[in-house]
Amino acid sequence: MLFASPITPLVPVSYNKQQALLGKMLFFDPVLSADNKISCASCHSPSFSGADNKRFSIGVFGRIDKPMNSPSVYNAVFNCRQFWNGRANDLKQQAIMAAHDFNEMGMSDDVLEKKINSIEKYKALFKKVYGVNYIKADLIYQSIAEFEKALVTLDCRFDRYLKGDKKALNEDEKKGYYLFKVYGCITCHNGKNLGSNSFQKLGIFIKDINITEGNDRYKVTHKKSDRYVYKVPTLRNIALTAPYFHDGSVKTLKKAIELMGKYNLGIEIPKEDVLYIEKFLKTLTGKTPLILRGEYEEEK
Repeated sequence: MLFASPITPLVPVSYNKQQALLGKMLFFDPVLSADNKISCASCHSPSFSGADNKRFSIGVFGRIDKPMNSPSVYNAVFNCRQFWNGRANDLKQQAIMAAHDFNEMGMSDDVLEKKINSIEKYKALFKKVYGVNYIKADLIYQSIAEFEKALVTLDCRFDRYLKGDKKALNEDEKKGYYLFKVYGCITCHNGKNLGSNSFQKLGIFIKDINITEGNDRYKVTHKKSDRYVYKVPTLRNIALTAPYFHDGSVKTLKKAIELMGKYNLGIEIPKEDVLYIEKFLKTLTGKTPLILRGEYEEEK
């Protein structure tokens, strides 16, 4: 029986296995970049739960992709939109934009197609998976998106708790969840992904916020009211995805909790309660997606 909660456990997502496995190969291949040195995984590494441990990622030709921190691609299939400012509708469009971005992959579709079609292993694989003799860029992006759909981190301890396993959390972690709700964190961090399903303004209670604005929702809508508005980040696997905030300016989870209390709740959360909430957030670390494990097996 599922406990009543505005947060729901993650569930497996249906995807095309062969396309996803091809997408996995492409995701880790630097041939997709203009200088043959950067892959999708360079900025979205499994070592950091699909994110980057640097404040700003390094793209092609050593270009620094600032002022935005690379968000995790884990569980991104559940996002309402992609990128911090939601400029991409879905995973495929996100892959296209990243490929074309000057600071990220620096590629055009024509150059990408020429490079991939010159590699025999890809010609054989695309023929097998899609039945084509010539590889169009659209199929490359489709494959990467299908792989990213498979990056769901199931069975975290909190999900087990929601499903009825009362022993999945200890008393400190349960108290942290209680405080997470009492202080109002759950107002924005809810749903399957504990976030990523809405856009919110950073610094509601701060008149002059001392933080980089960067690529906010304003860059998409051009509405003044959307300045400092970003997609609410997922809290899943949050203990593994430092640094925090859209500009990667916060190094620790404790500091992120403290600042969000001030910026968006208008309160100073007591240090003891910050520690309880941190303990709760650490229960949101799920299992490595099956497609990234040594041997592939069907989701159960």
